[in-house]
This record gives sequence, structure tokens and C-alpha cells, in this order.
Amino acid sequence: MVTVIDNLNRPRHPEKANRPLTEVLRKPDWIRVKAPGSAAWSKTAGIVRAGGLHTVCEEASCPNIGECWEKKHATFMIMGDTCTRACAFCNVRTGMPDALDAGEPQKVADAVASLGLSHVVITSVDRDDLSDGGGEHFARTILAIRAASPSTTIEILTPDFLRKDGALEVVVAARPDVFNHNLETVPSKYLSVRPGARYFHSLRLLQKVKELDGTIFTKSGIMVGLGEERPEVLQLMDDLRSADVDFITIGQYLQPTRRHHKVERFVTPDEFKAFETVAYAKGFAMVSSSPLTRSSHHAGEDFEKLRKARAAKLGRG
Repeated sequence: MVTVIDNLNRPRHPEKANRPLTEVLRKPDWIRVKAPGSAAWSKTAGIVRAGGLHTVCEEASCPNIGECWEKKHATFMIMGDTCTRACAFCNVRTGMPDALDAGEPQKVADAVASLGLSHVVITSVDRDDLSDGGGEHFARTILAIRAASPSTTIEILTPDFLRKDGALEVVVAARPDVFNHNLETVPSKYLSVRPGARYFHSLRLLQKVKELDGTIFTKSGIMVGLGEERPEVLQLMDDLRSADVDFITIGQYLQPTRRHHKVERFVTPDEFKAFETVAYAKGFAMVSSSPLTRSSHHAGEDFEKLRKARAAKLGRG
């Protein structure tokens, strides 16, 4: 049996061992990122390591880690580094997670304060093993950050809490500033890309956030280059607007290993720009659409733009 081994010399994706090997396509010239390693990057890494914390920047092999960590922007990943799902696009380890660290919310809050973050993004692995999917842990983390760094605005990127009744309500009651849950891809690709999730459940989750608290901004993102058709992306935009989602992100899927879902094609910068134009025309308050767009990339700057867009809309009213 062939497994993908990470730098800790343990199987990272044993569930993908029997997937067929696919060719990793050479990246086009428009996908270029800065290599990490500056002094500012090292300082951010030191704070993350000192707290024994995980970041999606590292675990998901985000291409923007060099840029973001140099600016002291890290997306914290709570509830461990092992996910209970095996999505075909994702580079996060999968398997049976460890028990929750009850001290983690305070550790994250301390790191946020140490970094002096004006805006922070908190995400997590899927925890289908927990009765509430980790909803209470999200809420405790939000409240700990509020106490340690009252001026920091908080954005969360959550799992779908599938079959976890009441979990969403607990998270929303903690009042994050932005609630993000990614659709990831169009409905026709769920079986091959995101088999453990349900497209319309995810849409309903986002819609329900606004029903519970209309002051919270909602956000969702997708990857392109997985074989989707343009009309499917446009329909997905309409679905998100029907759920009253404020912000959409669209980025290029990049294949982590030969055992992951293959890149069907690299979408051109002009096509991303066209998606942006259409999304604004459909009524999104904020759109980020580019090859290197990721859910938390430039999240702080984008949040300020969201606030200004809402203020302008209310002013016109």
C-alpha cells in the first residue's frame, strides 16, 4: 500500500492511498508566490509554535503563507490537525482526531494578542466525532479573543455542522463579525470532490446565520479548475445571493499531491475578472476573484471594505 507521508514520517492521507495517481500539471506563469522566510515570517511562526497551535496556512499548504505571515496574518485552525472527512481536494490530515484541548481557546486568544491582530480568522477541521461538531469550542474561542483583544474583529470559517442540531445557534450567539462557510465547488462535483458534505445543507447553514443574526456578515468561497462549467458557477452565485450571502471568494484549485483530485485546467486571470464583474452585478457586497484568492487572504482589508459597503447602503436608505 502506498501512502502519502508528511514531514513527521507518519501517514498523512491513508484514506487516499488507493486513489489513482494523477498528473500534477505545471503551474502557469500567472501563479507565482513569494517564498517564506523573512524575519517577520519567522516571528509569526515563533508565536504559533510557542502556543502549540495549528494554522490552516501550513496544514492546507496555502500558497500565500509567505505573504500573510510576513504581515503577521495567520489563520488559526482549532480542534486539532486531523479531520474526520476525506475531501479529495484537501491536504489536511484525516483520521480519528485527539480529544479537544480545553485550553486551546485561551492559547489562540493569547496568540492573537501577541501578534496585535486587528482582524483574525479562525477555522477548524471537521469534527464529526463530536456531538456538537465543535460548535461550543468555536464559541469559547470567540469569547476568549474578545476578552484578550477587545478591538480585534473576528472571522470564522466553520465546518457544515451536518446533523449537529443546535451547534450553529451556539456559534452565532457568540457573535463573530464574519461567518464563513465554503461551498468549495458546484453541486455536480460534490460526489467526487466533497463527498461527506451536502450542497443544499451548506446553503441553508449560511442562510440561517442571517436569520439568527442579521448583523453578521456571511461569506462563502469556491475553487475553480475542478471541471465545473461556467453556467454552474453563475448558478452557484445566484444560490448564494438567495441565501443573502454578502461576500464570495473564487480561487484556483491547486493539487496538493498526485493522490488528490486533479486540476482539470488553470483558469485565466481574465476569466477570474469576468467572474468578479458578474458577482458584483448579482449583488454581492464584496468579491475576491483571482488565481491565488483564498478564504482568508486579505481578510482584514476585505472586512473593512464590507463595513464601508454596508454603511454606504444604509446611508442611501
